[in-house]
Amino acid sequence: MNDDSSRPRATSRIVSSHSVFGAPCWVSLTSRDVDATESFYSAVLGWEWRPAQLGDRFRMALADGVPVAGIAAVAGMWQMAVAWTPYFAVPSADEAVSRAQERGGTAAVGPISFPPGRAALLADRDGATFGIWEGSLVSDWEKWRQAAPAFIRLHTRDAFDAAIFYGEVLDWATGRPGACEVQYEGGEVVLRSQGDVVARIESGALGAAPDPTIRPHWQVHFAVRDVAACVRAAELHGGSVLTKGSDEAVLRDADGAQFTVTSRRER
Repeated sequence: MNDDSSRPRATSRIVSSHSVFGAPCWVSLTSRDVDATESFYSAVLGWEWRPAQLGDRFRMALADGVPVAGIAAVAGMWQMAVAWTPYFAVPSADEAVSRAQERGGTAAVGPISFPPGRAALLADRDGATFGIWEGSLVSDWEKWRQAAPAFIRLHTRDAFDAAIFYGEVLDWATGRPGACEVQYEGGEVVLRSQGDVVARIESGALGAAPDPTIRPHWQVHFAVRDVAACVRAAELHGGSVLTKGSDEAVLRDADGAQFTVTSRRER
């Protein structure tokens, strides 16, 4: 996780992955070029940037002073796909990786140490990529939770099957204090943490589809004030528009990473 070492921490309450286990706790973009990525998202989402303690290839994005996302310009160096990835909080990265592998998932990276914690990049048994994080969360994490992303959505082959996989890996619906709650609403699986909707899972993706937009994947949604303005800015700065409506649009950045902008009033 890209932590912001330059911010004062005296008044920030540090939250651990142990206390919000199973919930989405961060989103990170794997890109090729730090400067190009900063320029695009500054224009489209109005983000500002601060260095992260992991090195020159890493940055933290801020919206209205609140940390909202991290970027890691390591796609070329580590031969990784350019993509947005959600991270889920876990008490033990090693245990979560073992659980995922036992249930047909794969581990692409890690677990590896990134002070102040440990991370791994995984894929579920349908190929959707996600991350896990063990340790302290970003400072002011509770503000991040209320800022962006609005939520994350898994487009997958079978929502019920996916919910079982993630539930067993991330301890959803276990009844333990702090565990995420899972409900089935309108044909979707809805994940709640502390009463807030934090993720949705829907069926219909095609496992062998040549188009990556309809293969199983996690989609990150960012809350914005003006969807139309984001669409215009994306097109002007080398991005593309996959779908758009009055309250939501699916975009690609100039490097090819896919994300969604959603009206704040729709949260």
